[in-house]
Amino acid sequence: MIRLERLRADHAPVLLAFERANREWFARSVPDRGDDYFAEFAARHRALLAEQDAGSIHFHVVLDDRGALIGRVNLVDVEDGTAELGYRIGERATGRGVATAAVEEVCRLAATAYGLSALTAVTTRDNPASMAVLGRTGFTPVGDIVLDGRPGVRYRRRLSDPGTAPSSGG
Repeated sequence: MIRLERLRADHAPVLLAFERANREWFARSVPDRGDDYFAEFAARHRALLAEQDAGSIHFHVVLDDRGALIGRVNLVDVEDGTAELGYRIGERATGRGVATAAVEEVCRLAATAYGLSALTAVTTRDNPASMAVLGRTGFTPVGDIVLDGRPGVRYRRRLSDPGTAPSSGG
């Protein structure tokens, strides 16, 4: 159904088009990235690739069965065997299990390819879809937070060895 590809330089044009096409959709549930994000996209993309090469982040695009970019899923603040998960699924791909599949796949990669032992994630309480995805993929709420002035929840997931069921440890 979906495929994750590690972010590359040649993803820049299609990723920028994806972000522009979904800007209003994303702004309904997360803070808008602002005009500077789009104006400085090429430089930012190059900087992210340099950070990825250094191992402090792992960015991925989510592609559908036709190869169209429908989302992104990222691991940031990689340190001491942990990272923070973030993801965005485009409006036309919602409600089909894409986010759940992408999060499951990046959790597998985190454990097997990147050697991570746990992931954290955050979302606002007014984003029930994201809360549901995190719950379905083995993340456990571990505390309340405030994100951009909105009540939110911090989650954690311990990563399993390949071939074992996800742990819901906190």
